[in-house]
Amino acid sequence: MARILIVDDSPSQLMGIRRIVEKLGHEALTAEDGAAGVEVCTRELPDLVLMDVVMPNLNGFQATRSISKNPATQHIPVILVTTKDQDTDRVWGMRQGAKAYITKPFSESDLADMIVQVMNK
Repeated sequence: MARILIVDDSPSQLMGIRRIVEKLGHEALTAEDGAAGVEVCTRELPDLVLMDVVMPNLNGFQATRSISKNPATQHIPVILVTTKDQDTDRVWGMRQGAKAYITKPFSESDLADMIVQVMNK
């Protein structure tokens, strides 16, 4: 069982993603914006982070960059889970240190497959 941090400012998205993570048998940690996500990630050192992009305080691109540049957290893979579906967004997200990128809305099986794929790398 892995510990997966879900960072999203939408309570309904947070709940939906948490349900998928727990259904896969993992423990879900949550944060409601990018700044809180970086703080929880640094404190809890989860096995994986599912990061929204469009959030207040610190957006997901900034939070991903912070996690991937910090020696204490740079080993933790980040999957960007976002409504931003342009190729430039995808490229920029990967340049910030994300290991994968999935756009909303996504199917439960697509997210589950991506979690398994990234955690097995």
